Amino acid sequence: MLTLKLIQEKRDYVIDRLKVKCFDATEIVNKIISLDNQRKTLQSDTESAQKSMNEISKSVGMLMKEGKKDEAEKAKTQTAALKAKINEQTNQLKEIEVELQKNLVLLPNLPYEEVPQGKTAEDNKVVKMGNEIPTLTNALPHWELAKKYNLIDFELGVKISGAGFPVYIGKGARLQRALINFFLDEARNAGYLEIMPPTVVNQASGFGTGQLPDKEGQMYHCEIDDLYLIPTAEVPVTNIYRDVILDEKDLPIKNCAYTQCFRREAGSYGKDVRGLNRLHEFSKIEIVRIDTPEHSKESHKEMLAHVESLVKKLELPYRILHLCGGDMSFTAATCFDFEVFSAAQQRWLEVSSVSNFDSYQANRLKCRYKSADKKPQLCHTLNGSALALPRIVAALLENNQTEKGIRIPKVLVPYTGFEYID
Repeated sequence: MLTLKLIQEKRDYVIDRLKVKCFDATEIVNKIISLDNQRKTLQSDTESAQKSMNEISKSVGMLMKEGKKDEAEKAKTQTAALKAKINEQTNQLKEIEVELQKNLVLLPNLPYEEVPQGKTAEDNKVVKMGNEIPTLTNALPHWELAKKYNLIDFELGVKISGAGFPVYIGKGARLQRALINFFLDEARNAGYLEIMPPTVVNQASGFGTGQLPDKEGQMYHCEIDDLYLIPTAEVPVTNIYRDVILDEKDLPIKNCAYTQCFRREAGSYGKDVRGLNRLHEFSKIEIVRIDTPEHSKESHKEMLAHVESLVKKLELPYRILHLCGGDMSFTAATCFDFEVFSAAQQRWLEVSSVSNFDSYQANRLKCRYKSADKKPQLCHTLNGSALALPRIVAALLENNQTEKGIRIPKVLVPYTGFEYID
């Protein structure tokens, strides 16, 4: 959430930067400024009335002692009138603050200056490519390979839950577990503290990281208890630091977490949802950082390097894209996507987004830090997938199919216990 101070002091800048996200903020920004001005005027008037009421109240006793009963009664009447006015203004203030909050959460985060201009994914900028794309003949897509080697049963998942909930079997399940353990070990080796958080969160947590109210329709909602299944471990892990003041010397904080993730994916259809391409439930390892404004961009670079090291070690052809303003998330200030190449499908599959949210999430979370000689100030928050499993599995199966079977990358063999799926 953008701060009122920023909106008031840099109105034109806020409107201009949000145009990069293809968002016309003029009406909302003007309304926020108007509401904030009303709030300030009303607050000042209320404080003045409160001060007058206190002074008049003190005089009542003195007037009674001096025998000035009529003046004392008049003072009481004034006090009652001021009290009624203060109560009315207090209620008005609450209404304005609620309306102000409703409008503040409608504004996306400001994109950094280096974010590419553009409206859609077609305008994203490829900044790096790595590992060689394999040349395969008669390559089978992963859903056929999964059936051939009895790795994943998509139909059984439909029977148990519905489409988008696959059942992993035998070596398919072991490959999943191998990837989870590999990713967690790599994160721990990079200095991330492992967290095992809940996979359901309350409204305050969804609001804190920006999933609510922006992505409410994409989350599974447990209505009776008013809880939400998490779309990513970012939500519970980042909310550990909600309403917390951290010590500057402890930053950056580096956490990682493996969780199941749940997304409704409403409106998804066609070839993009085939097999593992788009699921309602999937496994993912998330890395999260809480940092100072001065160091957060360096943290972002380190996170990008960490994710790149994972796809390199898995021997997967990859590319890194700097997302344009129009394709960025509501909450991100800058974001890079990692995609791996699917040899059988002949297309790129997104497997990670690594984002810097600047102070946007921290303002919603009230996540701050302080040093010995400074007042508390907002932290910066960052996160990234390291990595999401479904499309990694899809690419591993498709790219490594041989006459002998599906070859397992060397780095995973100690985790799987086998070199081939045959």
